[in-house]
Amino acid sequence: MAATDRVDVSKGATSRQRTNTKSSHGDTARDEDAVLPRGTIDPVYEAKARVLNHAIQEIGMGWYQWQLFTVVGFGWANDNLWPIVTSLIFTPIANEFLPSRPPLLSLAQNIGLLAGAMFWGFGCDIFGRRWAFNLTLGVTGVFGLIAAASPNFAAIGIFAALWSFGVGGNLPVDSAVFLEFLPGSHQYLLTVLSMDWAIAQVVAILIAWPLLGNLTCQEDTTCTRAENRGWRYFVIVMGTISMLEFIVRFCYFTVYESPKFLMGKGRDEEAVRIVHEVARRNGKESRLSLADLQACDPDGTFTQVNTGAAIKNRLSQLNLTHVRSLFNTRKLAWSTALIMLVWAFIGLGYPLYNAFLPYIQATRGAKFGDGSTYLTYRNSLIIAVLGIPGALIGAVLVEVPRLGRRGTLAISTILTGVFLYCSTTALTSSELLGWNCAFNFCSNVMYAVLYAYTPEIFPTKDRGTGNALTASANRVFGIMAPIIAMFANLETAAPVYTSGALFITAGILVLLLPFESQGSASL
Repeated sequence: MAATDRVDVSKGATSRQRTNTKSSHGDTARDEDAVLPRGTIDPVYEAKARVLNHAIQEIGMGWYQWQLFTVVGFGWANDNLWPIVTSLIFTPIANEFLPSRPPLLSLAQNIGLLAGAMFWGFGCDIFGRRWAFNLTLGVTGVFGLIAAASPNFAAIGIFAALWSFGVGGNLPVDSAVFLEFLPGSHQYLLTVLSMDWAIAQVVAILIAWPLLGNLTCQEDTTCTRAENRGWRYFVIVMGTISMLEFIVRFCYFTVYESPKFLMGKGRDEEAVRIVHEVARRNGKESRLSLADLQACDPDGTFTQVNTGAAIKNRLSQLNLTHVRSLFNTRKLAWSTALIMLVWAFIGLGYPLYNAFLPYIQATRGAKFGDGSTYLTYRNSLIIAVLGIPGALIGAVLVEVPRLGRRGTLAISTILTGVFLYCSTTALTSSELLGWNCAFNFCSNVMYAVLYAYTPEIFPTKDRGTGNALTASANRVFGIMAPIIAMFANLETAAPVYTSGALFITAGILVLLLPFESQGSASL
């Protein structure tokens, strides 16, 4: 088919003609209603992005996007899976290796997450999305499997940092890849992806229950490696899952480079070719031509960049160009700064409470006389299961008029903080379980919207950088959680009060964000 070869630039409607065209799904060109108002970004880039938005909307949601939806879900799942792994193996590792400061394991993890967010996030705006999209899961799986053979606490700490280096790149890269192939009418699916995030928590607990519950030393006994094999088997299973997901991505699915990324690099012809290839995979044809994009240039011409110049251009971009673009106007700068602050507060609040949730449940349950292994894992599973409907309800709420992304995010974030405060009033473990269920439900709504809204408010050419900045802010503050844990008394409600205040403050900040992406296509 001609779409897979060189695009015939002499054919296809002009961008002006295509603007008024109705899509095959009966939608008008809703891509004209973009998240960022006109004048926020470079006008030539903006014009071309609108042309590409319309081309993707015209193709519609098809086979390629649904396949992408599946493999992108692997990234969402791993983003939650491995921090939970660290949390669940925390106590068995501390019992076996007897480190002087056990929270250093969580610190190593968070340092790896920070490094990964920065490396993969910034890198995908310079060298492209494809390589990062494929490698992050592979890095995670390899070091996860190796970690099972750790001979001491230092080794498991190093491997936790290395597997987290892969995990840290999942959401910054995967959200950009998926969003840039989505029709504007289906951007709510970014929120639905968080269902994979919630399912990962359920899977981790179901696998951990028989392994850690039966093959782990008790805290008051001498702990040998032979008696404490559960955490090693658990890490092997988790590493195998990540490796299988990597194999599916790399061997059984072909992800294309983002058309908007290519367009932003001056590679318009390649961008057009990719759009035609996606249309072919969906069993359709695209009327997009190179002339449509060339018409957006001031002089109506296009210069193809040769390979040597392209490499030189990429190396020259190892600077702050993409960062500066996110602060180009006062409104965009305000939006970028606020969303980074929201991510930062959540980055400290969530791990401060959640990373030590099993410990809190066990110790408080013991005081109530029911701190058994069975009840601890049963309660953790109940809490995790409630996260799945939370993600789905979040996907519904973001499309409600007058509520949208900002309203849903603000309400769910504030309620998350409120329920954390309420948990301090629990007089029985059943009451504590109830408040924790409410907290997890609201926090899953919050994360579902946050992970969708954040990439939507960044222009494509700087989206990886924007995702990297927000993820880095999240991880930097996340690093503080284990440091606080090393010096704070976790048998008090202090971590809960601090965490609750951070969530409520973050929810209030969301109300100050200037952009609402409901019903609008990202640029």
